[in-house]
Amino acid sequence: MKRQTYFDYIVEKLSTLATRIKLEGKFNILGLHQHSENFYAYFFNLLFDWELQNLNAIKQNVEGIDLIDKKNKIIIQVSATATKQKIETALSKNIFNQYKDFNFKFISISKDADNLKTKSFKNPHNINFIPATDIYDVSSILKVILALKIKKQKQVYEFIKQELGSDIDPMKVETNLARIINILAKEDLAKEEHIIQPNVFEIERKIEFNKLDHTKSMIEDYSIHHITIDKLYSEFDKEGVNKSHSLLMSIRSIYQEHKNIFDSNSNMIFSNLIEKIICKVQDSLNYEKIPYDELEYCVKIIVVDAFIRCKIFENPNGYNYVASR
Repeated sequence: MKRQTYFDYIVEKLSTLATRIKLEGKFNILGLHQHSENFYAYFFNLLFDWELQNLNAIKQNVEGIDLIDKKNKIIIQVSATATKQKIETALSKNIFNQYKDFNFKFISISKDADNLKTKSFKNPHNINFIPATDIYDVSSILKVILALKIKKQKQVYEFIKQELGSDIDPMKVETNLARIINILAKEDLAKEEHIIQPNVFEIERKIEFNKLDHTKSMIEDYSIHHITIDKLYSEFDKEGVNKSHSLLMSIRSIYQEHKNIFDSNSNMIFSNLIEKIICKVQDSLNYEKIPYDELEYCVKIIVVDAFIRCKIFENPNGYNYVASR
């Protein structure tokens, strides 16, 4: 199994768990929060070679602390609430006097906590706590997993599979992404478009704005197919009003997922977006198999097109990709 497959599965399962915990907070169902304490104890032990235990299994209802590693002197609060007040409330508990030489860490299990990492916190007991490195959420955990060697990543995958779900679902479904690739693969893409081209100056502005220096030549090479894609989408939408829109939103959703993982590394985001879409097309029930290099070529065309038409990456002020004669 490929590294990308392991990682994609882990992303899906951790994101699904976070979403379910959010629902529990709204509807008081599922009973996942207590399970999450045990899950993250085992999970972080695997990731960091710690020896965390659930403190509630040792001493009931300890406020401010959920997990403890006495050997490595770590205490952790696991929470579905990610706010400055939540962390400061935990840090204010008198029990922290018993753990003066421990390091406090906070795990947000359902919400993004990136904004908390730059804040300062009231810490009346002066416990060791560095927000930038001691606050975890799903995105920061995924970055750790992404950097692992494949052997370790496989161990994480096996753990996630056992704890959160079965193996990758063999049931394939039809996708509009696969459908457009099937159509595009039959087009004569070697011919040049002489009549209408997208606004080259605007595309270059967007490339520079997003610091896509290493991806620039590819975007420029594949942007010539924009009008071909535009015609295909017009035909596609005759079968249903949301055909092309749902396809572009699927690309945007994958982009947003990778944007959170790779931070500001735009070139890495672009590259991994292409790889993820290739995998999604290959896993689609309606995909008509073609040589890999042809598939990659077609996927690059639709990703560059999505870039041009404002669906992925940030737009500079006044950006207008409208094609010009």
